[in-house]
Amino acid sequence: MLDALIVPLFVTTDLPPESELAEFGELLAETARVLRHEGDDYQAFLAGKVFWLDRPVLPEQRPAAEAELRFAGMLGYLAASGPGHTSRDVVGAVRRAIGEAVTGRYGDVGVVPAVFAIRDQDVRERTPDSALSFDTRDATPDLVSATRSYL
Repeated sequence: MLDALIVPLFVTTDLPPESELAEFGELLAETARVLRHEGDDYQAFLAGKVFWLDRPVLPEQRPAAEAELRFAGMLGYLAASGPGHTSRDVVGAVRRAIGEAVTGRYGDVGVVPAVFAIRDQDVRERTPDSALSFDTRDATPDLVSATRSYL
């Protein structure tokens, strides 16, 4: 069995109005495949659900609202392989990777994605029923198995 650290995560960011939620989830999942901390690369696996956190829009606000950035969120679990990782190190590594990936894909939307370690209970209680599932494809099987027990 692979030595792994499992970290419950919350990610929020603004996205351009034409963004697709499923594409955002896929971007997060693939970004978390390999993380880097202090010059060392290590395998990781991210599984979770993505959803919109947009404010309610009244019918008379729709034309203006359609041009505004959309607020997206993700709740899930990140498994990082190898010994010696701390939650702080892993969250810092995935924060940097997600920030670079979101900027690379969507451009500068004026804010860096927020990435937080949260309680396991928050992932289970706060994930909306309408959220879309995603995970890192073709990840290390031991990381997938370790994470699946939390989902």
